[in-house]
Amino acid sequence: MTNIEEKNLIDRSREHLANERTFLAWIRTSIALMGFGFVIVKFTLFLKQLSLLLETSSVPSKGYSSIIGVVMVAIGVIIAILAFLQYKRNEKWIKNNYFVSSSVLSLFIMFILVIGGIFLIFYLLSNI
Repeated sequence: MTNIEEKNLIDRSREHLANERTFLAWIRTSIALMGFGFVIVKFTLFLKQLSLLLETSSVPSKGYSSIIGVVMVAIGVIIAILAFLQYKRNEKWIKNNYFVSSSVLSLFIMFILVIGGIFLIFYLLSNI
């Protein structure tokens, strides 16, 4: 094997490893979202049970926490699926010495964060 072939093989390996690291970062993000959504739902149920036990009405009956938690879990699942599709597409492009930058997954995350942030601002302002 010549030096050029060795260098190309090492570069290709680095590209594949970088692709896998990126995929795993997206998977960690999706797991974090799913876990946080699960905690929100369970905490809401805990507060409802606690208010029943103490016979108080300190927990508002019109709460959106459970819905927000389920939506966060669903978004985590969608991110995991999109991350896998992006990983496989990039893997194919690396094998074919072709690559075009794509930010569909990043755009999706940014869109969800902006929409979620706007809803959160309105929700918090309505409770002031």
